[in-house]
Amino acid sequence: MEKVLKPRTAEARKRRVSTLLRRLNKDYPNVECALHHTSAWELLVATILSAQCTDVRVNMVTPGLFAKLPMIEDMANVPQDVLEQEIRSTGFYRNKAKSLIGAARIIMVRHGGRVPDNMDDLLQLPGVARKTANVVLGTWFGKATGVVVDTHVQRISRRLDFTQQKDPKKIEQDLMTLLPRKRWILYSHQIIHHGRQVCVARKPRCLQCSLEDLCYAKDKAV
Repeated sequence: MEKVLKPRTAEARKRRVSTLLRRLNKDYPNVECALHHTSAWELLVATILSAQCTDVRVNMVTPGLFAKLPMIEDMANVPQDVLEQEIRSTGFYRNKAKSLIGAARIIMVRHGGRVPDNMDDLLQLPGVARKTANVVLGTWFGKATGVVVDTHVQRISRRLDFTQQKDPKKIEQDLMTLLPRKRWILYSHQIIHHGRQVCVARKPRCLQCSLEDLCYAKDKAV
């Protein structure tokens, strides 16, 4: 594969970003959040559980969990040791159980049993950082308050030279500056799916990648 030359002008860089986004739209036109959910609360729980855990595993755990604890108040009142056993396979289950119970109690007491729809209040919940808050706000409430930066978004955005940062907060800031606000939510969903299907971490499928001719990665598979 030939080395891709970086565009030198701001206009050329803007055209490249637009081309990348158009191709992502073509490849993943109807992509959605990979975590199964039917409410803001279910999405919040699933996202907290997804820390250091695959979405596939979370989606295996949550149906049984929500069948036993369908309401926020159920989670608020469940004994922690009982919840730990329900979510044990997601890893770090003690901390996650503590966070889920704490979040449920705060939502019941401070927010009338409704998941808050703003960043400040979400960040006050145990187990919730910007990534989790962005997932809930973007996916459920449709609010583009930021860009979800998971491991796929971090890795692939660096390969595409959208950022050179390593800290997720700095990466998010770079992406918010580079991408149109209307694409903040969809970009993350598309890149996450792209990272699972094509730009696989251990062995990128560069020959199958529609972005290959625009990618600056030095370790392209041939």
